[in-house]
Amino acid sequence: MSLPKGLADDVSRNLVMVARLIDEDPEGAYGYSRVALRLASRVAAVREAAGFAAYANQKYSEALAEFRAARRMTGNVDLWPVMADCERGLGRPEKALDMAGAPEVQKLDKAGQVEMRLVAAGARRDMDQLDAAIVTLQSPELASNSVQPWTARLRYAYADALLAAGREDEAREWFAKAVESDKEGSTDASDRLAELDGVEFVDALGEDESDGEGERDSEVEVVTSEAQAPESAEVDKDAAEVDKDAEVDGAEAEESEDAEEAEGGNKDDLEG
Repeated sequence: MSLPKGLADDVSRNLVMVARLIDEDPEGAYGYSRVALRLASRVAAVREAAGFAAYANQKYSEALAEFRAARRMTGNVDLWPVMADCERGLGRPEKALDMAGAPEVQKLDKAGQVEMRLVAAGARRDMDQLDAAIVTLQSPELASNSVQPWTARLRYAYADALLAAGREDEAREWFAKAVESDKEGSTDASDRLAELDGVEFVDALGEDESDGEGERDSEVEVVTSEAQAPESAEVDKDAAEVDKDAEVDGAEAEESEDAEEAEGGNKDDLEG
């Protein structure tokens, strides 16, 4: 709203492309974010988009700088968890834990608080504190039977922490719960569960089976060819008979023409 209309349209188009590409083509999204940043670096939404694009490309230092700039412009704390995760990406899990205990966390909505809990548990794991990571994830949100947008990811993180700690039976239980709540397929919980159950996925149309199908097709062609052979022989026999009849008719026609010519010749001699 603070930009001239033409410039606002250009910036908007670049931000739209960042949103479209950030999951499938992070590098492409990052390129569009740099264009938007060059056009309107004083717009908070542009700095936030640039931060997420850098974050998706694991450019954590750059992402953190952009998130800090966006927060200064708006005073909003919504970016606090992802800023803490950038600290983890920079190899500073202690700093991420400090942020998890900061007053800003209390200002986050429920989704933001769950996200902060996930980041804190990840920081504990970075520091090889597996038991502490498990305890960090144990919360009313984890125990709740209601399914929220964050439920699958929270259950998945808890199952993964349990498995890392060697508690395989409990991990299997929570991977199963993650599958139940993951309607959008945002995690690979089903694959992890199958792996724990010793299930192996085999291609139903492997090379051996494909070769077998090719052999069967060849056999069918041979049988079909043989089945059609008698019919073809009959057709050839009929054609031969027709050709023979045609030869006889042709010979008779030639004899008739010769006879007519001879008769015509005799008639001319008599007239002469």
